[in-house]
Amino acid sequence: MSDFGARTGCALITGGTGGLGSSIARLFAERGSNVAFTYRSNADDAQALVEEISSMGQRSLALHADLNDVAQASRALSDAVQEFGGIHTLVHAAGPLVAQQYLSTVTPEQYRDALLGEAAAFFNIVQPALTHLRASNGSIVAVTTAATKRFPVRDGLSSGAKGAIEQVIAALAVEEGRYGVRANCVGPGMLSDGMAARLIASGELDDQALDAARANIPLNRFGTAGDIAELVCFLASNRAAFISGQHISVDGGYSA
Repeated sequence: MSDFGARTGCALITGGTGGLGSSIARLFAERGSNVAFTYRSNADDAQALVEEISSMGQRSLALHADLNDVAQASRALSDAVQEFGGIHTLVHAAGPLVAQQYLSTVTPEQYRDALLGEAAAFFNIVQPALTHLRASNGSIVAVTTAATKRFPVRDGLSSGAKGAIEQVIAALAVEEGRYGVRANCVGPGMLSDGMAARLIASGELDDQALDAARANIPLNRFGTAGDIAELVCFLASNRAAFISGQHISVDGGYSA
């Protein structure tokens, strides 16, 4: 399958060294796309991913950037465009690890920081990307959450901020469609990779919580980063050319 072999430019993926971002980057490369990706601190993993993508026969560029910083986000985008001559897809898969806690225990300062780390960071990269996506009739895919469809307890700090991203995606689909730009959301449910793995490792999700989560999933199992990557790449491809403004949950039926 070579969905992106004829596309000029690259796919730009934020959070490329994360569990989801790296899986998405690999699948874009497998399907014929050059790949640029941002990372915040993990230089070793970034270099390893560049080498892996190069071994697939595609060009790759790792961009060190804190997307909370407007200038750094803009520079990362400019560097990707300069290196590859444009971008055909922007995938937003970056985001901070957010504590699982009841909203009654969340301080206003914590909530402000969550909005900045999620919604503002997304806007910092998507706004300057629009000109380039118009030129390529490109696509935006934001990896958000299934929790905006069915709320799990103690997830409000994360889902509230990701919900803001989803509303921006809906607005972009309406406003940018006349330029040929599509915008969609992929909402992961409970996964064995990515942030869920980090929450399990930290002890915030114990065996009891995991059993309860699994019991609420009709397929009775957790998903993988590969499940998310498949949908992201489909939505970015020409096979999804008439799909825009959608939120599709990948959650084993949890939010049905």
